Amino acid sequence: MLVVATAGHVDHGKSTLVRALTGMEPDRWAEERRRGMTIDLGFAWTSLPSGRTVAFVDVPGHERFVPNMLAGVGPVPAAVVVVAADAGWMPQSAEHLAALDALGVGYGLLVVTRADLADPAATLARARSELAATSLGEVETVTVSAATGAGLPDLRAALDRLADRLPAPVPDGPVRLWVDRCFTVRGSGTVVTGTLGAGRLRVGDELELAGAGEPVRIRGLHRLGAACDEAMPVARVAVNLRGVARDRIGRGDALLTPGRFQPTDLVDVRLAGVAVAELPVTLTLHVGSAAVPVRVRPLGGDTARLRLSRPLPLLIGDRALLRDPGRRYVAGGVTVLDVRPPPLARRGAAAARAVVLATLDGRPELAGELSRRGLARVGDLVRAGVPVTVVPVAGDWLADPQHWRGLGDRLAVAVAEHARTHPLAPGAPVEQLRRHLDLPDRSLVEALVKPPLRLVAGRVVAPGAASLPEPVARALALVSEDYAAHPFRAPDADRLAAVGLGTREIGAAVRAGALLRLTGNVLLLPGAPQQAVRVLTGLPQPFTLSAARQALDTTRRVAVPLLELLDQRGLTRRLPDDARVVVD
Repeated sequence: MLVVATAGHVDHGKSTLVRALTGMEPDRWAEERRRGMTIDLGFAWTSLPSGRTVAFVDVPGHERFVPNMLAGVGPVPAAVVVVAADAGWMPQSAEHLAALDALGVGYGLLVVTRADLADPAATLARARSELAATSLGEVETVTVSAATGAGLPDLRAALDRLADRLPAPVPDGPVRLWVDRCFTVRGSGTVVTGTLGAGRLRVGDELELAGAGEPVRIRGLHRLGAACDEAMPVARVAVNLRGVARDRIGRGDALLTPGRFQPTDLVDVRLAGVAVAELPVTLTLHVGSAAVPVRVRPLGGDTARLRLSRPLPLLIGDRALLRDPGRRYVAGGVTVLDVRPPPLARRGAAAARAVVLATLDGRPELAGELSRRGLARVGDLVRAGVPVTVVPVAGDWLADPQHWRGLGDRLAVAVAEHARTHPLAPGAPVEQLRRHLDLPDRSLVEALVKPPLRLVAGRVVAPGAASLPEPVARALALVSEDYAAHPFRAPDADRLAAVGLGTREIGAAVRAGALLRLTGNVLLLPGAPQQAVRVLTGLPQPFTLSAARQALDTTRRVAVPLLELLDQRGLTRRLPDDARVVVD
């Protein structure tokens, strides 16, 4: 289906032309027909010579109804610019063309109407010159008379050729259906209409209502007045919704594929056709079928930050326009550069941001986004319209390769410094490293740990960290004679403190494997269990705790946890009467 919007000055015959082509009345309101002037959007359709269908979004031409016109033009891919031969180029011809140019509409036709009332040559020449300087460029032109029917077959053929030039739609893309009408049907409930530009709709699909974020379900679909189970782009559709009241949705809202858009009220943009410094602080942003007041903060010569009065589901690369509703003129075209811009809290941040924005062209490109952000979540980029084609470094986090390598280098330095300043610590805590590297997620720190670094119990351990710090080694040497004379007599707290083995030093020695800690903070040498088994093997089997204590020349404080350890390791077996045997 080819969907086009009309554009042009009031009373230049747009609705008359649509009526002559389709046989349908685009003016829906009695007031429009009484006054002979389109006030709101009208819709009509017909078949072309190729058999394809063309659907028209007929827009009002009066300057008072430009917001309605923009709601109709915003979502459509092509336009038919209408100029009357007997009236020539007029103010709303210029404003409508400025709107099309601001929105980046690059496909269309120029139709000169009322060719039966005046020679169209002068009007045609002027209009072609005006269009050539805009995004439409050199377009095909057709001269017609709706009253006599002259030129209508040529126009139908030109519409077919226009359809052939349009880019192929994306049926598998996410749905963002801008709502241009909303009404209720008795027995069916809420119905909305719009132009489906991408994605597909099916009866039973669940969508998301932008802004509110609430789910709605498709109860029924109509395409050009006929019920259907599925609608493919590009198409004019009417969607019967389940789960949303009529007063909850209206023009300017959007139906979205769940999880594929993140409404935002702050965007960085590039403006065309106007100096940013000359703009008023408050303007109206027109995008899709929405019209939202915004506050403008200039950043560079042609870039600015817009604060929207309500969030909209915008993507990088979206085209929009700014309009001054008081002075009734198009202030400039907008290309969305960033839908998740950073805060500008520090002195000089705005100037630095302007430098970054000067390098952007509005094309959503993964490598560039990661280069600027360093780190980003997959979902955030997808919801900004950026295609993701690489594997996350951790969880759903993506990283710029150079930034990621730099983080790895900084992590190694931080861990080494921690080991130097905290020689008795079992490694640098992951959370401490996360704060040091200013990372948003602990999983990123863990993903950065590569050999020779090791991740142990929530800490990152430096190479060689298992070796004994010099103070601990000296202290152990002082108690070595104690263990040599009585290997199963654990030094008490006073003796350990006297040689400099405090809690931290003991922990370091245990982690290094220089001491064996038993239950009750009993400390023996690492080889004590095997040495004890050799002693216990010489006892009559089975043996009691008392016999073991005497054979090992130790106290009950040491013997009980030592025998429990031997049981756990399977070196001894405890019998029902609490005696034990050495396991062969």
